[in-house]
Amino acid sequence: MAEERSVFILLTNTGTLFTKMIKGYTRAPYNHASISFNRELSDLYSFGRKHPNNPLNGGFVKEDIKTGTFSKYPNTTCVIYELKVTPREVEKMERVLQLFIRKRQKFLYNILGVIGIALKEPIEFSNSYFCSQFVAEILERSGIKLWNKLPALVTPEDFRQCDRLYLVYEGKLSDYEP
Repeated sequence: MAEERSVFILLTNTGTLFTKMIKGYTRAPYNHASISFNRELSDLYSFGRKHPNNPLNGGFVKEDIKTGTFSKYPNTTCVIYELKVTPREVEKMERVLQLFIRKRQKFLYNILGVIGIALKEPIEFSNSYFCSQFVAEILERSGIKLWNKLPALVTPEDFRQCDRLYLVYEGKLSDYEP
C-alpha cells in the first residue's frame, strides 16, 4: 500500500463587495478557493488580491490566514477539506506550484473567467486564473482529475460537492486550530 499524504482545500467567504456579488449569483456559501500543503495552512496559495486594500490588483498570491486580506475581514467564514494523495502527486503539485512562484509577477486575475462560469463557457488567457481555476489546474496538471470539466469551469462549490474531499473544519477562519 502506497504511503498517503494530504493537501488541503480552503474555501472562504470574506463578505467583501466582490464576494457578495458572486454569492448573489451563485447562492453558494463560499466563493474563494485556496490550496495548502499542510493542515496549518501555512503554505496557502491562490489567485486573489495582491494587496488587502486594493481589490482591483489581483493575481497569484501566497495567502496567510492570520495576516493580509483574511485579517482585514475577521468574520471570514470557511470550510477546510482534506484530499488524500500519493507522495508522487504531492511532488508533481509542488513542481507545478514552483512554476507559478517563479513567474508570479506575470500572472493576472482572470476576471473574465469568472464571467465565463456564469455563461458556462470557459474564458481562458495565458497567465491568467481565478481562484478555483488555479486550484483545479494545480490538481489536474498533477494527474488528479476530480471533475469532468475544464479547470476554467470549476467553482468553489464544485469542491464542496466532491466526494474525494474530507471535511476538516467549518466555521470562522479566525477560530481554526489545526
